[in-house]
Amino acid sequence: MAGENERQAMDIGRPTNICHVAHVTYDRFDGFLGLPSEFEPDVPKKPPSASATVFGVSTESMQLSYDSRGNCVPTILTLLQSRLYDQGGLRVEGIFRITGDNSEEEFIREELNKGVLPEGIDIHCLAGLIKAWFRELPRGVLDSLPSQQVMQCESEEDFVKVVRLLPQAEASLLNWAINLMADFVEFEDVNKMTSRNLALVFAPNMSQMADPLTALMYAVQVMNLLRNLTDKTLRERKIASSNVNPCDNRSEAEDGDVEVYNQEEEMYVLKEEEEDVDDLEKEDEIIEESGRITLLADEHKPSSAVNANDQKKQET
Repeated sequence: MAGENERQAMDIGRPTNICHVAHVTYDRFDGFLGLPSEFEPDVPKKPPSASATVFGVSTESMQLSYDSRGNCVPTILTLLQSRLYDQGGLRVEGIFRITGDNSEEEFIREELNKGVLPEGIDIHCLAGLIKAWFRELPRGVLDSLPSQQVMQCESEEDFVKVVRLLPQAEASLLNWAINLMADFVEFEDVNKMTSRNLALVFAPNMSQMADPLTALMYAVQVMNLLRNLTDKTLRERKIASSNVNPCDNRSEAEDGDVEVYNQEEEMYVLKEEEEDVDDLEKEDEIIEESGRITLLADEHKPSSAVNANDQKKQET
């Protein structure tokens, strides 16, 4: 009996707290690959990040997409940019300078972590989230550059050379940010945000330095870098637009002018033809009139002259 009791005490019960583990791959363009169907209701197939949040994480763990200029950047940035433009942010005075509501920003952050951007967001909150995303990166976009080399830049050409040292991921992020600022500077007469103003508000978010004094001095140089690159981008846009072939891109007004000109030319030709017809008719009338005058003149010759002519014919 004792042995039987020992065997019963050693019996293993049914397993509890079972955890099913599935190994999946997170593709930065297509989301989770190999995700079991039972997980799909709780886990979106294309989350904005493999992490629990889209803020404060490396771009290597985030879903990526290409913008209109070919920059490969996190989808969260293109999503915020598109909504910012759709809500008329380009024409809002003080955009990126005025801060949004903090309580609303926290709610939007939670929704963005799910890959959702709610409707009716305050325009300044959208702009602030873009700056916050850059500011909270584990490593600043420009931190891979040699700080001494950045500090020694004195001209636009110097800044262009130094940013060529950036890795591809950081170079794409910087190019995206520069073109974003250039878009808003094109409306500076309305939003009051010049290239200097935008560079001033973006500079502190593009690098991270521990020493406050060094960080302040470096931020001033980063501001100069952003301003120079933004001005360069705006000049290149103007040159590109001025080099467009006018023959291939005629405006409707120009087409209308050509059409009017053609109509006037046709009317002029018709007028000339009518004038030619009138001249011919006048010439015929003159000839007919001359013949009539000749006949009348013959009819009214004196009889003596007629007799003299008859005598001459008889003598001959």
